[in-house]
Amino acid sequence: MSIDFHTLPDNSRIWIYQAARSFTPEEIRSISKEIQEFLENWKAHGVSLKAAFEIKYKRFIIIGLDQSHQIATGCSIDSSVTFIKKLETKYKVNLLDKLNVSYKQGDFIAYKSLKDFIKMAKDKAVTKNTIVFNNLVQTKAEFLDQWEVTASQSWHKRFF
Repeated sequence: MSIDFHTLPDNSRIWIYQAARSFTPEEIRSISKEIQEFLENWKAHGVSLKAAFEIKYKRFIIIGLDQSHQIATGCSIDSSVTFIKKLETKYKVNLLDKLNVSYKQGDFIAYKSLKDFIKMAKDKAVTKNTIVFNNLVQTKAEFLDQWEVTASQSWHKRFF
């Protein structure tokens, strides 16, 4: 069952999928509808999962699961990954590559390979004060407090 993202408890599990490019407004509408339909039917061992989503900055898909209702199982997680892979194919965008970094340059969201980001850090093109997106957060509370932070507050700090 799909619920409003803001009503998820802070201990809800979070998955973040970042795109290499911004989605168009039409894509956001279409993707939102598809995610809504997926979440309405998402189950673990036949039990509906209480889940929600947000699309942030036109490029991050955030899915949250209230695990106090029902815990995700291997099969239910696999079905969500299969769903995300279908979105990748349909919209010709990579959402599952975790070896890329998104960060802010003013109001713009930049996306670089980890190798390029490390080089930029060495060249001081990005600094420990650069706002990065820590897509390794695992709960809604971490998402709210530790997702959009300076590089010095994230796993990115090791490159400075």
